[in-house]
Amino acid sequence: MNDNWKTRYARQIALNGWGEDQQRALAAKTVTIVGLGGLGSPAAMYLAASGVGTLILNDFDHVDLSNLSRQPLHDTSNLGQLKTESAVQRLAALNPDVTLKPVTERLDQPGLEALLTTSDCVIDCSDNFGTRFTLNQAALNKRTPLISAAAIREEGQIAVFRHDLDSSPCYRCLYDENDEATGDCQGQGVISPLVGIIGSMAATAALNLLVFNRDNSGQLHCLDAQTLQWRSLTLRKDPRCPACS
Repeated sequence: MNDNWKTRYARQIALNGWGEDQQRALAAKTVTIVGLGGLGSPAAMYLAASGVGTLILNDFDHVDLSNLSRQPLHDTSNLGQLKTESAVQRLAALNPDVTLKPVTERLDQPGLEALLTTSDCVIDCSDNFGTRFTLNQAALNKRTPLISAAAIREEGQIAVFRHDLDSSPCYRCLYDENDEATGDCQGQGVISPLVGIIGSMAATAALNLLVFNRDNSGQLHCLDAQTLQWRSLTLRKDPRCPACS
């Protein structure tokens, strides 16, 4: 950390239970973010701004004009650029103290497991069930806590899966392959601020875990953007789950 770090993080350091030692500890943590779109944009930006030491950024896509209404990590000057490159530019400008590691390949399970070897947690901001199932299994195999964020139409979801704890359910306890038919935001749309809210919640869940080791697992939190109402569902480990049982 440079000489100005106390000023940069002054509002966090002032929090009850979050002092200079906690801020230094956060600087030693590594978070992997899979997907740098609508959900990954706020997650990456707030984690970088908060002082997470290392961000591993995985996305293979390029910036498209249709992305810009909901992906503030990128702007018009980045059109056609790899999202990882755009993200590194934006995040380095936001906080030069953070180490940024872009990964531009579409990774299979072994590739994801390799990323998670050095990660303290992983945030799933992907946009398809195939990646979500593969990432869930990789996180299970590496015993890496997984934060799952999702948004479609005017509905958002956030859940924490503590794969480092044997009692925690996993993503496959909640969904199976048949749920792929529910579609994605490209086909069904999504309201722009919603992904910002859910992505910011994912960053908050990561800080809860990394700084305080708070166990926010065991619940699925759902936001209805039409009514601005949250509801929470209790999640339990499924003894028939093919991934974690």
